Amino acid sequence: MTEIVASDWKTKPTDRFILKWIKINLSSRVTITVIKWNWLKPWMITVLSMINGMFAGVLFAFGAGFFGGVFASLAQVLDGVDGQVARLREQATAAGAFLDSVLDRYSDGTLVIGLTIFNLRNDLNLDQWHILILGTFALLGSGLISYSSSRAASLRIGLGRPTLASKGSRTAVVAFSGLLSPISSLVPLFALFYLAIHTNAVVLYRIFNVMRAPAPHNESN
Repeated sequence: MTEIVASDWKTKPTDRFILKWIKINLSSRVTITVIKWNWLKPWMITVLSMINGMFAGVLFAFGAGFFGGVFASLAQVLDGVDGQVARLREQATAAGAFLDSVLDRYSDGTLVIGLTIFNLRNDLNLDQWHILILGTFALLGSGLISYSSSRAASLRIGLGRPTLASKGSRTAVVAFSGLLSPISSLVPLFALFYLAIHTNAVVLYRIFNVMRAPAPHNESN
């Protein structure tokens, strides 16, 4: 096992803002403990993170916003642990990164759906169709952020400055909205509105930037 002496194992170059803070200040503390458990493989942590994220979405759907926020927070912390353990053990692989990205979509999507249902359950004096529309755009935007990032990387296209629409930021928004839901039922609604507007605005911004630059080569979708 690699000696824990440097901090480069805590984050990846692509980590920004909230996700970077979580990995450095929270995930790394868990990693220092579990790295001693030789039976625990990085892929197991990846699966556990997904399970926590999906369970958080289910809790939101059943109206337990606070506990949904707790499990969403735990899922986000664990999402950084798998990569840290893999790097420290020199077990990081393309297959592991692929698994992490794919399972993240299950967690991400379930959280958005759960948050949408949570808002539908609340008496907010708002037409349910409006909430469903917000939830639909939040789900589409969240998926397109991840897809556009992956697609741009494969085509070696720069997407400009980092934004607060990454998976880490989105999960943090959902988690905090759940934790604050006992104080005000409007907080989860603001979170859904944020996800619907901000993610799609970033996607449109990325499309605009890419279309202004010459295409690297012709390739069908």
